[in-house]
Amino acid sequence: MTNVELIKQGYANFATGNVPAVLAVWDPAVEWRECQGVSFINGDGVFIGHDAIVNNVFMKIGEHIDGFNIAITDIFGEGDKVAMYGYYLGTNKATGKPFKANAAHIWTLKNGKVTHFFQAVDTVTMNG
Repeated sequence: MTNVELIKQGYANFATGNVPAVLAVWDPAVEWRECQGVSFINGDGVFIGHDAIVNNVFMKIGEHIDGFNIAITDIFGEGDKVAMYGYYLGTNKATGKPFKANAAHIWTLKNGKVTHFFQAVDTVTMNG
């Protein structure tokens, strides 16, 4: 499986709620860099390891956003880098406002495992 195929499968697993399958292709010490400005992310948005990411990002999404979904426009890559651009969709629970926020992800892989994730997202739209 190519790195692009691996990331595409990861998004498919995330969309169906199969978090164990998502985590299975992540290095145990994966570094996650969440965009500054997401209203419900505490600290500097940098999380290391599966538990930190699940507890500080994935669980927070469900607490603060109804119907969260990632609409992928394109995924492409070369070598150890894969990029995704598209949109985050959902409804901000605090404001009750639905949103469609531009989003981009950069993934770094080594030996078939995700080692780094970087996110850029339109936080103004998302925070509603």
